[in-house]
Amino acid sequence: MEAQALDQLRIVLDPLGQAGVALALFLLVFAVALGLKLRDFLILRERPFQFLAGVAAQTVGLPLLTLLIVMALRPPPSIALGMIVVACCPGGASSNFLTFLARGNVAYSVSLTAASSLIAAFFTPLSILLWSHFYEPTASLLRSIEVDAGAFLLQTTVLLAVPLALGMAISHLAPRFAEAIRKRAGQAGALLLGGVIVYGTIQFFPILIGALALLAPLVVFHNGAAFALGALTGRAMGADIPTRRALTFEVGIQNSGLALVILLSQLQGLGGAAAIAAVWGVWHLIAGGLIVLLFRRMDQREGSA
Repeated sequence: MEAQALDQLRIVLDPLGQAGVALALFLLVFAVALGLKLRDFLILRERPFQFLAGVAAQTVGLPLLTLLIVMALRPPPSIALGMIVVACCPGGASSNFLTFLARGNVAYSVSLTAASSLIAAFFTPLSILLWSHFYEPTASLLRSIEVDAGAFLLQTTVLLAVPLALGMAISHLAPRFAEAIRKRAGQAGALLLGGVIVYGTIQFFPILIGALALLAPLVVFHNGAAFALGALTGRAMGADIPTRRALTFEVGIQNSGLALVILLSQLQGLGGAAAIAAVWGVWHLIAGGLIVLLFRRMDQREGSA
């Protein structure tokens, strides 16, 4: 019953709420763009294979893996859509911090975060439509809510590209000013988005709490598969341990906040999809912290051996 209720649930925002979500998206992307620097992409010249393999693991590998998981487990359509949307979003900035804590290759992590954030404006909307149409239940769901593919691509691209271009321009022309406002812009966007999440959670708490038993195992498994994909990709390309650790976090930590904003602003606030994005946003940080502890413990054992 809870799964059916989630498929039918729509988190409908009033005009003020819609404006808040749009502003949250603007600030979150703007804050990321303010931190983008040319040196973040130097690794493309120094180690092009590792750079391109990492980008491919994020932008193609994770959505493909997610599609296979969805086809195997066959969750309710709105939940499957949420899993696909999360997988199609760029890596989360917290991956850089977790990589640092895990003694990984921070420069590589920053490069991949910068690259995925840069291409997200154009690739993420297309990727969401592409992968969701490979699975008939999600394709039918999008048809049922009458998603206009052209309008979705245009609106989402504009919503992402404008703050991205503005932030990068400020970062290039006024780097000190960009650094001064970057943290505040990100905090403001996170607070706005947090307010929307709290509002939606309170309003639909009976349905969400009842479906948590279904959502939590899916998120844990999906996120674990994402971390594993990053680690295995690093091993397959023969990278050193710090680089493999960085790629583990880059693929396993996704910008679930961006996924949630896209779902609320462009996809009618589908309940199961929004719930997956929200639960993912909490769990991937917990899982990331546990993996940091695992890596540090491994280092201690090697140091004492």
